[in-house]
This record gives sequence, structure tokens and C-alpha cells, in this order.
Amino acid sequence: MQEWWRDAVVYQVYPRSFQDETGDGVGDLMGITRRLDHIAELGADCIWLSPIFASPQADMGYDVSDYLAVDPLFGDLAAFDKLIASAHARGLKVIVDQVLSHTSEKHDWFKQSRLSRNNDKADWYVWADPLPDGSPPTNWHSHFGGPAWEFDPQRGQYYLHNFLASQPDLNFHNPDVVDAILETCRFWLDRGLDGFRLDTVNYYFHDQKLRSNPPAQVKPQVMATDLYGMQDNIYNKTRPENIGFLERLRTLTDQYSDIMMVGEVGEMGRRSIEIMGEYTEGTNRLHMAYSFAMLGPDFSADHFRSCIEGFQKGAPGGHPYWSFSNHDVPRQVSRWAEYAVNEDSMARLACAMLMSFEGTIGIYQGEELGQTETELTFEELTDPPAIRFWPAVKGRDGCRTPMVWEKDAENAGFSTGTPWLPVKAPQAGKAVDSQGDGSVLAYYKDAIARRKSSPALSGGKTKFISLPEPILAFSRVSKEETLTCVFNLSTEAHTLQTKGNVDILHGNEVTLDKGKIALAGNGFAYLSHGADFTITSS
Repeated sequence: MQEWWRDAVVYQVYPRSFQDETGDGVGDLMGITRRLDHIAELGADCIWLSPIFASPQADMGYDVSDYLAVDPLFGDLAAFDKLIASAHARGLKVIVDQVLSHTSEKHDWFKQSRLSRNNDKADWYVWADPLPDGSPPTNWHSHFGGPAWEFDPQRGQYYLHNFLASQPDLNFHNPDVVDAILETCRFWLDRGLDGFRLDTVNYYFHDQKLRSNPPAQVKPQVMATDLYGMQDNIYNKTRPENIGFLERLRTLTDQYSDIMMVGEVGEMGRRSIEIMGEYTEGTNRLHMAYSFAMLGPDFSADHFRSCIEGFQKGAPGGHPYWSFSNHDVPRQVSRWAEYAVNEDSMARLACAMLMSFEGTIGIYQGEELGQTETELTFEELTDPPAIRFWPAVKGRDGCRTPMVWEKDAENAGFSTGTPWLPVKAPQAGKAVDSQGDGSVLAYYKDAIARRKSSPALSGGKTKFISLPEPILAFSRVSKEETLTCVFNLSTEAHTLQTKGNVDILHGNEVTLDKGKIALAGNGFAYLSHGADFTITSS
């Protein structure tokens, strides 16, 4: 029997922004439970919850202060248990973000660790002496600006933080830390959780010799918040010891039935695809991994092909997870606007592409509405790097604004209080109750159902067809069915020539006449055909 996750559609819920039941302006577990029917009716198989654990919320829950408690902002363990039971009753699996590479500085482990150099938790975090001139031990950068080291006067040492200074990195070279982390994971599995989304999965281990990174070998793309690109990050992440930890974590999850782990590879470019392959190869590491390779501005046939073929070559026995959006990047409709005829045409094109990819599929809340990035003023920001580097950096708040349910209701039905981020008119205009027949939401429902009913789309192998830009083309082949998928990734019309018997099984802005397939801007088609079929550019 095939594992449930292999052809699953995973729906990411950002708890702060999904549904507020208490009226405090912040979404919660009760609100998610109330809106489960929306996810089930969409056709999703699994819900991924962004962090819900106890946290001071300096980085919106990615700074955990207690791995075994639900943050009161979202509810309590009883609310969590009810959510799990309600989801399971609808046939939905639930996974939760596990932020294991670092904790909050408010975690009891770190409070004890920073007290002295010789207590029981002294070596639970990454501590190092200053260099003779007082500077940090290495040249490593923090993703949120400045060095990845913070000096602590109490210990007279620096501690490592890859993100905020209030997010100290755990020392995974200490076996006691690994054992403790594994026990926190067991706690949630025992409560009926169906798996984990592992945040920054390649950041667990650091180089024990504390060697500085060399300069980047390729021309860096530097952002105001992120100088990582100026270095070849070989010592501060993706260390070989990571594999051993993933194998231990897999051993734990294999003690339970139907568990799935998907790791977030914090890397860009071709190297990210290689790491995905390494981390999913065989049956004793991650079940799946995804990277930021498809979450950036690149929108070309060559880019998408290189991502998928790179994974095929790098991990023929692994399993990919593809997504176009999440809580860390601008929404896809806005991110790829320069390639769009209009917002809805890009929303449909992106959906059709994603649902045709081999592997597991991820959808971020609101994408099924064709949602766009929210434009915010400085006074409305909550994201730390945006506040620090405004206006050069707009931050991540624009994709995190609340889900919109009712177009004409207060705050579009999200909350009766003041939302933690504003609901603005362009976003409210895409509310669920305004999306009837022919809408983007209706298209997503149909597309997911089509994928599930098609042996080729849900489980077929992928073989690419070389056509000039901007046409992405490939076949999906199963024992029962062969389909060829073609997508026009531009606003200009393009015509393709076919030979053999062919029909348009599904498409948008496409016509077939006398062997010519005419694709309008953002047009696409799933083609059914015989063995003699060929397709070429005109």
C-alpha cells in the first residue's frame, strides 16, 4: 500500500492569520478547527501548522520557549487535541512546524546555559571565546542582519544565532541535546500528530573547529538583511553530521504508523536541490524535503525543469515536495506579476503547473483565492528584519495578513477585534464567499480533484520535452495513462505544432486546430494522445 504522503496535497496554515475565535485579533487553534471544512472541501490531504508552541513571539513562534506547551495565544493542549480529532474525522492529516535548530533565549535550557561555563546545560548551546581582539569567533552572518554571534557578558563568551540574537542555536554535537530534542518530538507523536515540517533542517550542526567561511564562488545576490550570499556557507550549516541526526529522527518516527517528515532546506539555487536529494535518499532519512528553489523570482521553463531534473538525478530514490509559496516569501501572484496577463491568469497557471508536478504538493493559505501581497506602511509592520531595514526591505508581513472569509464582514470575517496585521480592500475582495463558479477557488478545487483522479498526474514519471522559452513542456507517464503538459510562461501568444492523435483534456486560453496548439498569454493544456504523438515549436 502506498504511503499517504506520496501524492498528498499539503495545505499550510499560518495560525496567527487563519481564524480568530477569541476576538483578540490573533488566529488560534479553535479558529482553525472551525474552518477545517474549507480545507477538506478544497481537497487537501494534510494540514501543516506553522509554530504553535510557547514562545515570546519575537519571530512569530520560530523562537520556542517550551517545546511541550501550546502558546496561550493559540489555545492549550485541549484545543490542540480537539483540532487533531476534528481533522482526522474529516480525513485530514496534521503536521506541525518543529523548530529544532534553535530556541528562544527565554527557554529554560538557555537560561541555565548562560549562567556559567560549568553547569549541566553549559554545553547545550554553541558558545565560543572572543578572538584576541574581542571580535566574534568566525565571520558567519545572521540571516536577520549583523554577525551570527552575540556576546554574553555573564559567561564572557559569544553564542551562535543564525537568526535573531534572541534565537540561540542549540549544540547538536552534544548527545544530551539530541536526546532531549527527540523526546520533545515523541511527545507530539504520542498525542496523535501525523508528522513534522522541520524548519531550517540543514542548520542543526555547525563546524566544531569554528572555521570561517570563504567568499562566495559565484556572484552573490545580496539583500540588506541577508549577507549569507557573500559567503560560501560550508561551515555554518549543511554539515555532514546532519545526516546522522535525520536518521535518528527517522528511527523515532518509524516507531509510529503513517508518519511523515518534510524538511525545509534553507538554501537557494542548484545546491538546494542537491541537499534535498541527500536528505531524502533511501528509506532512513526524511520522507520529503523542499527548498526555496521555486519560491524565488525565477519564472522560466529552464528554471522549473532544472529544479525537477536536478532532483531526479540527485536522488532517484528520494521524494520531492514542491511549493510556490509559504509564509516567508511574497505571494506567487505578486512575485511573478511581470509574467502575468492578469492576477487570475497567473493564479490558474501556477495552480495548473503545481498540480502537474511529480511529488507531493504544498499550498500556502490564501493562494487558492489568488491572493496578492499586501502593501503595508512602516507603522503596520511586525517582522523584525523589515522594521530594522525599512524601506530597503519590506519583510514577510505582506504574505502573512489574515485569511479573508466574508467580503463585507468586519475584517473580512477573520476577527471581531483589531487584527494583528490589517485586512485591506484588495485582499478582502478575494474573500472565500465571493468566489463562486469560475473563480480561482473553484479552479483549485477542480485542479486538485483532477490530479487525484489521474494516474499520470498523481503518480506518473516525468519526462521533459525540449521546447524554446517560454514554453515548459513534459509528459507524465503511468501504466494507465500518459499526459503531456504544456505551459506558456509569458504574456505573449505562442503556437506549437503536433503530430499524431491528440486532444485537450484540460486547458485554459488554448485552442487546437489542424495539429496546431495556440496558447494565449499564460495559456496551458493537459494533452491526451497516442504513442505516435510529438510536439514541436512552430
